[in-house]
Amino acid sequence: MPSKPAPIKKAAGKEPAKKQEAAPEPAPEAAPEPAPAEAAPEAAPAEAEAAPAEAAPAEGEAPAAPPAEEPKPPTPPPADAAAPATEETPAAAATEAPTDAAAPATEETPATAEAPADAAAPEETPAAPAEAPADAAAAPAAEEAAAVSEAPADAEAAEAAPEEPKPPTPPPPPPKEPTSAPLDLFVEDKNDTSVSIIWSQPEIVGHSGLDGYTIEVCKDGTEDWKAVNEELQKSCRYVIKNQTTGDRLKIRVVAVNAGGRSPPVALPEAVLVKEVADRPKVRLPRFLRQRYVANVGAKINLTIPFTGKPKPVVTWTKNGQPLDTKRVNIRSSDRDSILFIRTAEREDSGVYEMCVKVEDFDDKASLILQIVELPGPPASVKIVDTWGFNVALEWTPPTDNGNTEITGYTIQKADKKTGDWFTVLEHYHRLNATISDLIMGNTYKFKVFSENKCGISEDATIAKEEAKILKTGIEYKPPEYKEHDFSEPPKFTTNLTDRATTVGYSTKLLCSVRGSPKPKVQWMKNQMIIGDDPKYRQICVQGICSLEIRRPGNFDGGVYSCKAKNDHGEATVSCKLEVKQPAVPDAEKK
Repeated sequence: MPSKPAPIKKAAGKEPAKKQEAAPEPAPEAAPEPAPAEAAPEAAPAEAEAAPAEAAPAEGEAPAAPPAEEPKPPTPPPADAAAPATEETPAAAATEAPTDAAAPATEETPATAEAPADAAAPEETPAAPAEAPADAAAAPAAEEAAAVSEAPADAEAAEAAPEEPKPPTPPPPPPKEPTSAPLDLFVEDKNDTSVSIIWSQPEIVGHSGLDGYTIEVCKDGTEDWKAVNEELQKSCRYVIKNQTTGDRLKIRVVAVNAGGRSPPVALPEAVLVKEVADRPKVRLPRFLRQRYVANVGAKINLTIPFTGKPKPVVTWTKNGQPLDTKRVNIRSSDRDSILFIRTAEREDSGVYEMCVKVEDFDDKASLILQIVELPGPPASVKIVDTWGFNVALEWTPPTDNGNTEITGYTIQKADKKTGDWFTVLEHYHRLNATISDLIMGNTYKFKVFSENKCGISEDATIAKEEAKILKTGIEYKPPEYKEHDFSEPPKFTTNLTDRATTVGYSTKLLCSVRGSPKPKVQWMKNQMIIGDDPKYRQICVQGICSLEIRRPGNFDGGVYSCKAKNDHGEATVSCKLEVKQPAVPDAEKK
């Protein structure tokens, strides 16, 4: 057991003298640099008998300097972790007196070999630099030094050290969950070595947010999924590069956040890595975007252009079924397709659809073809009522409308006496009509035509009944008159006159006659009946009688007579015709 430290009273008389002899001048500026914390145990006294240690310094006090055989530079005392930094003074060469337990720990006094440092003279002690660090490694060094000096630590001082308050425990964070699957994944574009895809953000992102996306691919027929992006993709568009031409790839996208991976969204079909230079597109002409109407028997020749590269595959259907090649011919080139029908029939009407396809891309266009003709007549026409000067008609639509809607009707009437048909209504849209302004006492017939885009029906339907407009009110009785007898014998009202003509020039003889009944006229020359001689032309119209002599000759002159005869008598008139020779100039006679 180490010996008790000597009481402080024994050295009370010697303390002032030794202080005066051994106290050096304070030199705060030339204070030696503190030694590392590991040097403290070496400077401590090894023998407990030569230097009985005082009790271990309490918290906030510095340990006393141990005696040494040779003078050494002062070492900084170990600083307690809870105590503030203290000041040290270099120890004397041979210090045998322990430090007073009641002395303050902040200052040390240099002493001789037998004089203990009194705590009552702190002002004579040079102050060590205040910046001596209280390193965490100095605490174990102080404890080791205290153990070597065999000084028991003050238990009460250790218990008086304050404990550091602990921070409050934070609440546990909410559980992190992955997002829902991304939406609307589809191929935006592709070529020989890459595929461009696009998608939409997940519907449910959650509190953890969204870190990015992972794009994974594998060849068709396998399940060896591999990520193609090293870092998470932030945007919703990605180009999968460096692929082999001709491969079929299955593609899927996974959203990633702090909660992990979301369910994947995958393309419905594998994508063929192959360039599509130009997507197919049908350029349907404007006039074919509506219903195309043609007449029966017409020639149909429709050209529909399209684009696409490489050459698209063109297919046609009619009402969803393949075309009848016996009726419809299709001729396709690199730029257009022609639909040709030599002679159109009503059975050719329908919805024709054209489809152009390049790899996985296609485009379609539809056109409606309608083949029409003239309609048939109305199914029936009847007279419903007759009153005053009016007739009410009704009819029914035709059984054959010509493959198009009926646009109107045409109604005609005819008087039974004359039989001539007249139009009374046209482009009439209703199935009944009233015909007015008819003539009293006449009997009428009626017929109706149908009309569509092609025109009016060739035939009409005639009503079986007839409409007779009866007289109303007073019955008319015509007066009775004695019939007058207008018969009389022929009588010439204009006589023939003598005429002269030149050879070769035609001439006419004129006269007029009346009689009842109409008399028969006969021409004579020199009392000889002319008859049907082609040299003469005989005309008698409305009692005017004429005889034309065509190119008369020298022997055509004479007496001409006109004789008229009926049942009541006869009459005759005559004239003389002279035919002269043309005059010849004297020069021609010589």
